[in-house]
Amino acid sequence: MSEIRVDTISEKTSGSGTTVSNLVNPENPFRNIIINGDMSIAQRATSSTGITADGYYTVDRFNLGIGSFGTWTQSQVADSPAGYGLTKALKMDCTTAQGSPGSSALITFDYAIEGQHLQRGMAGTANAQKICLTFFHKHTKTGINTVELLDADNNDAVSGSYTQSVSNTWEKATIIFPAKTSGAFGDDNNRSLRVRICLGAGTDLTSGTLATTWQSSITNANRHAGQVNNADSTSNNFIITGVQLEFGEIPTDFEHLPRDVNLQRCYRYTQRHPAIDPTSGSGFCIIGNGYNNSSTVNLSVVNHYVPMRADVSLTNSGSFRVHHVNAAAATSAATTLDDNTSCSNSSLLVATVGSGLTAGQGSSLEQNNDTDAHIILSAEL
Repeated sequence: MSEIRVDTISEKTSGSGTTVSNLVNPENPFRNIIINGDMSIAQRATSSTGITADGYYTVDRFNLGIGSFGTWTQSQVADSPAGYGLTKALKMDCTTAQGSPGSSALITFDYAIEGQHLQRGMAGTANAQKICLTFFHKHTKTGINTVELLDADNNDAVSGSYTQSVSNTWEKATIIFPAKTSGAFGDDNNRSLRVRICLGAGTDLTSGTLATTWQSSITNANRHAGQVNNADSTSNNFIITGVQLEFGEIPTDFEHLPRDVNLQRCYRYTQRHPAIDPTSGSGFCIIGNGYNNSSTVNLSVVNHYVPMRADVSLTNSGSFRVHHVNAAAATSAATTLDDNTSCSNSSLLVATVGSGLTAGQGSSLEQNNDTDAHIILSAEL
């Protein structure tokens, strides 16, 4: 069954009073399977309000799953536990309370992992390793919160829990999940494992006994048993950072990666074009280059910063223009992808204007005097 360890945030010192790092296996790089666990990368936005539905809103790689569970503001904030090298956190602020969640109501932070990133854990064999999850939490509501691991390949699940002991105080959670000796993870780029940190659940999901061993067709009442309702007051905040998932039963200090490495790893799943650059504000950054296919249609290639996980989807925000032969024509908001020509390395954008383009002329797709205009390419799991 999963092991629950209650940790306080403290420093360890030697007999001489010198601070001693609690690093274990520092020679094992990239031991943290979670990408962007320090919440430092937020390509989409740093804040989003009025949230009532599933989606990626701010911090990269952390999806919000929500169904009938109030209204929230999500943000990347400059808040973190002192002494751990962390500077950012992911915050949920309840703006419309849900005091009595209905049947099947649920709200979670969901992190999805490719199967090929889980092979070293040897799931499905006698040598399978335990799974260790650690993170820092700062919640207004005190009490028990649950975390569920979902195996998408074999329809298995296991749950664990941690406790917020003191309101609005940084504490550390450590949950050791049991080894998964049956059911291997697929060795591919598809979603194999979901880590779900729960903020609240309906009574049909909380009324049983927490399922702390791997189970197939898990009883719903056992999935989040004991979970408190972090949505029962508009005074409630739910903040996390330093999320680390590693194989083994000895938790190690959070693995810090250089920002450029962290950003490159996030680019596999999400890319914002133009990239966020706080030193640049021209309002006319180039998004892609191409040619005019007709008097109203422009085709521009966007080269990906790194190859993306899979075929991408597109969203866009702001004002754009097609720049050609020292002239410019504003595009409509319906900038779309040509799905037949997009691949892991590049995408072809189709931009439509009212008129004024000359077929065959070279051109570029740019911001139209709008420093925040951008597209988001997504290959999330």
